[in-house]
Amino acid sequence: MISSSAVVCLAGVIMSASLEKDQHRPRNGDASPTPLSRPRTVSTTPRQLPDLGPGASLHGKQLFPPDNPWNQDISNAPVDPNSANLIASIGNNDQLHADFGTLWRGVPNGIPYIVVAGTQPLVPISFTAWGGESDSSPYPIPRNAPIEGGPNNPNSDSHVIVIDRDRWKLYEMFDAHSMNGGSSWNAKAGAVFDLTSNAVRPAGWTSADAAGLPIFPGLVRYDEVFEQREIKHALRFTVGHSRQAYVYPARHFAGGSDNPNYPPMGMRVRLKASYDISKLSARLQVILRALKKYGMFVADNGKGWFLSGAPDPRWNDDELGLLKLVHGRDFEVVKMGTIVTK
Repeated sequence: MISSSAVVCLAGVIMSASLEKDQHRPRNGDASPTPLSRPRTVSTTPRQLPDLGPGASLHGKQLFPPDNPWNQDISNAPVDPNSANLIASIGNNDQLHADFGTLWRGVPNGIPYIVVAGTQPLVPISFTAWGGESDSSPYPIPRNAPIEGGPNNPNSDSHVIVIDRDRWKLYEMFDAHSMNGGSSWNAKAGAVFDLTSNAVRPAGWTSADAAGLPIFPGLVRYDEVFEQREIKHALRFTVGHSRQAYVYPARHFAGGSDNPNYPPMGMRVRLKASYDISKLSARLQVILRALKKYGMFVADNGKGWFLSGAPDPRWNDDELGLLKLVHGRDFEVVKMGTIVTK
């Protein structure tokens, strides 16, 4: 358990950290809910359909097939021989930061999403930058689709994420802007993922994310932490400096350096098995267990050790701030496969 004095000492860190905001680009609370006593065993009986709407619960429905890299248990995988140098380049003493929560400067804090039905009308998308590496429109984007950072925010990546629960497809856009009341959209890049398939994007292609990965599977979501009480997939984080290289399942790099000690896009880290998570709340233990079992992928450039998640007014920001008890030195790099360079 965390002592009252430790919480007081952390208060200033948490408050000052709330003034930070991750900004990155492709290429180049309410009172705390009732505590959970222990991880819950999730039933294997058929689950109900995901709900509809912004931030809707998926009720435990798995994204991608069980053998997909996002769903791979890497808790016993070997450590990369260059792990120490790679972790040091991100920051041994830097803290894990929850880049999500309730509100930030008056808008939802994190990368939002919306779940729609298969009857959602399709609308045309005009790609203004990486159209050649984008999946062609139309996309089923509703007029009320939430935009990261709010509409027309120049300091945000303005991601839009839509899940079609009936066709089980994922639609993601980067730097998206609603046009004509939502009857069409402009975006710099867009990608569509079949959530029943292990297919990846063509080699060298970006997506709505710098690494050419889907964003949604890597988010910490409220429904998993509080409803399922288990996150059964890898997560997503950003680094300050990345290598001009990528490793599967990433398909694209965003760094300008060939320094072998900088992480390539798609590099996977995990929280060390020896890290004691018992001092943190049951809610945070859900997140940290996932980081031990599934790890997290380097997905974009930004602030080091910024962990991505979806906003929700029910998060407790002070509680999420206690993830800062975890430092870069508490992670290790999972052994990588073939690293693709330019």
